[in-house]
Amino acid sequence: MSVHTFQFGDRVLHAEKPEWGEGLVTEAVGAVQDGKACQRVTVRFERAGVKTLSTAYANLKPADTAPVIQEALTNSAAEWLGDLGAKQAQEVMSRLPESATDPFASLEARLKATLGLYRFSAVGGPLIDWAAAQSGLKDPLSRFNRHELEEYYRRFEMARDAHLKRLAAEAQRADPSILGRLAPAAPPAARAALRRVDTR
Repeated sequence: MSVHTFQFGDRVLHAEKPEWGEGLVTEAVGAVQDGKACQRVTVRFERAGVKTLSTAYANLKPADTAPVIQEALTNSAAEWLGDLGAKQAQEVMSRLPESATDPFASLEARLKATLGLYRFSAVGGPLIDWAAAQSGLKDPLSRFNRHELEEYYRRFEMARDAHLKRLAAEAQRADPSILGRLAPAAPPAARAALRRVDTR
């Protein structure tokens, strides 16, 4: 997946697991996977601890390529901006990630990314993981209270479900086999959502 070569001390993000937070590369060694050069990288993530990943599978990106978190997500900015800060925070927290909406990505890639969003839920750890992925904050509860996160998640959930419905309809028209390929590996909540939006 990755064409970037990482080295000790690089700061990275896992594109499919943004809830892990920023990571620090502690080891990077060359490897070969399926005849292609890659790296085996050990990374200490802020929220997930130490992980050893192959760049053949893990979509690691330099941390400086991540979108900058808007000032609305800091306590002082939200207080200073008042309602404007709250509206910006709401927009950031309810926005679908680019991997799910990028018009230049394939339909299958957008569907896969959208189905992956169903790993989050409105309760417990998955809610905090979702908030960390959305905001980029290591501890979202340092900025938001639980009620705010639940409300933002409901808005995100509605946007995600509507987006899945549009993508599923597009897949049925373009290539119905896409859904058949992606559904078995999708989280259980995503498979249930696909059954609800069955466009046949």
